[in-house]
Amino acid sequence: MATATFRIWRGDAQQGKFVDYKTEVESGMVVLDVVHRIQATQANDLAVRWNCKAGKCGSCSAEINGSPRLMCMTRLSQIPLDQPVTVEPMHTFPRIKDLVTDVSWNYRVKEKIQKFKPRKPDAADGTWRMAQADVDRVQEFRKCIECYLCQDVCHVLREHDLHDKFIGPRFLVYTAALEMNPLDTADRLADLRDSCGIGYCNITKCCTKVCPEEIKITDNAIIPLKERVVDEFYDPLRRLFKIFK
Repeated sequence: MATATFRIWRGDAQQGKFVDYKTEVESGMVVLDVVHRIQATQANDLAVRWNCKAGKCGSCSAEINGSPRLMCMTRLSQIPLDQPVTVEPMHTFPRIKDLVTDVSWNYRVKEKIQKFKPRKPDAADGTWRMAQADVDRVQEFRKCIECYLCQDVCHVLREHDLHDKFIGPRFLVYTAALEMNPLDTADRLADLRDSCGIGYCNITKCCTKVCPEEIKITDNAIIPLKERVVDEFYDPLRRLFKIFK
């Protein structure tokens, strides 16, 4: 059985530091396994958020060697163990204790987005008809587990702290799921331009890179929404059409 050193951030909202823990590791372990072992044997008061340990609840988000990842989906075989492995809380959100952050801002953002507003049913029995392509397009966005890794890595939130002006990639995906649903009748384009701040995104694709569900956030959600906003508010031909109409 091998040993490895894990450098875990310990502290609260006011202050903290990295603490080294040397522990035994085994083949097949993930980072969350190691954190649990350290918690059980060396640091009983270590705070860590987790639930399913299967990459579906999105609870155990952290930064491992500087990269936003799910601890339960990061195998030790994927990272070098010949040097200390750093594990720290997400940078974009306020720290609570150790590896736990306050992600409640995301819930407040979601509440502000216009909800699903269905059109009238197509059939007499109160049901609708949709093309399979439209179903498939929306289904990709529904895979999101709200781990908020995309929010954590987004430079608009992480480096520029524009939480009051930009909703972040997670909620652009959520908005895309609504806007691209042919049953929905709500118009969110003005909100995307203004309160949602979609113009702040410069499509670096860093959010797509860290998504554990491999959602093509930039290509399939953000860029199409940007195009819709541009078509609606900045296309000169459409503006002329509106004037004469």
